[in-house]
Amino acid sequence: MPDGITDWRREWRPFALITGVFLGAYYFPLQVLPFGGAPFEAVALTRWYAREHVLLCLIPAFYIAGAISVFVRQQAVLKYLGPRAPKPVAYGVASVSGSVLAVCSCTVLPLFGGIYRGGAGLGPATAFLYAGPAINVLAVILTARVLGPGLGIARAVGAVVFAIVIGVLMHRLFRKEELERGADWVDLAEEDVRPLWQTALFFAGMVGVLVFANWGQSASDSGIWATTFAWKWKLTALFAALTLLGLWRWMGMRGRHALVIAGITAALAVVFPAQPGISFAGAVVALSALASISDGEVGEWFQASWDFAKLILPLLLLGILLAGLLLGRPGEEGIIPSAWVADAVGGNGLGANLFASVAGAFMYFATLTEVPILEGLLGSGMGQGPALALLLAGPALSLPSILVIRSIMGWRKTGAFIVLVVVMATFTGLIYGLVA
Repeated sequence: MPDGITDWRREWRPFALITGVFLGAYYFPLQVLPFGGAPFEAVALTRWYAREHVLLCLIPAFYIAGAISVFVRQQAVLKYLGPRAPKPVAYGVASVSGSVLAVCSCTVLPLFGGIYRGGAGLGPATAFLYAGPAINVLAVILTARVLGPGLGIARAVGAVVFAIVIGVLMHRLFRKEELERGADWVDLAEEDVRPLWQTALFFAGMVGVLVFANWGQSASDSGIWATTFAWKWKLTALFAALTLLGLWRWMGMRGRHALVIAGITAALAVVFPAQPGISFAGAVVALSALASISDGEVGEWFQASWDFAKLILPLLLLGILLAGLLLGRPGEEGIIPSAWVADAVGGNGLGANLFASVAGAFMYFATLTEVPILEGLLGSGMGQGPALALLLAGPALSLPSILVIRSIMGWRKTGAFIVLVVVMATFTGLIYGLVA
């Protein structure tokens, strides 16, 4: 079989299983369940996640992660993010690149896996892992508007500092292992590659699809956020066209394959003009089918993306089920009553801040949902310090993401990352609670 072409004789079973579980969760009729309570919340949260995040968030993220491992030469990763890269450059690039994505703690995982396995140092990689969901410009603005400018500013400053400090401390804690790992990359030879501007435009197209397909509606009917939301699908289509152009002109996709993908997407957009998600799904299916039978880099790209999907999706499903079972959905009850959480985070003491940090680290927050949840908790007596602690720990971690991070870098590094996030969030919240 030519290099790059996916061997479906070997892959059809996991593909059928993952696709079947996704479709089952997406279309599952909740009204047929004979039970309520925590088990119902587990199923309901899984269905909600399948409908809101898998197609628009995770699949583009898988393709970006696969592209990092195939289209970005390892020398470039090592130059800017590798174990021996200059620290100001490495952490600056990691925090800035993470901040532009506006993704949740689960969507950032394929991207983290891509840069870490591509040769990025542990410090910059974990800085990126934290920065992606935590340094979210829209979330910071929404926090300031809904919860007050004090919490908004504290969240922005704390998240930037956290990303760098956590990355530096992770590097220090595992310095010996990082030096050994870095030595494996030293002798990589330079190779002829496409111009940087072509790779940059191709990635800009994919990132644009991820960002604008998931652009949320603003509370206001005017302003740049509301205008962008009104144009979100046109902008998504524009960046998708840039991605397809890059695949055809620079990455080696056959011209007829690119035409088929464009034709299917356009036809679905015409037939279902009020349901842009259908044309998006059609584009994903067509791209996946044709990329999987392509040789060369395009086929390798699909295979790398599919490998990330096989690794991450089962663990995410398990994590989402557990999160729904234990904590329920926003406004609903799981095994742990929400009243217990509200009582535990009252005031600004050490215990309240620690509880908020730990709870935030294991709860699942979709992008921006932490703000209305915190608004309700503050109304129930939550202190300002624990609110900040939850804002700093919650978006960056969740039970589903913890399971996946463990599979990428092991329990020791994952445990250290969790402890650093929780401890720093706890003491930051404690200090903020004393001065707020």
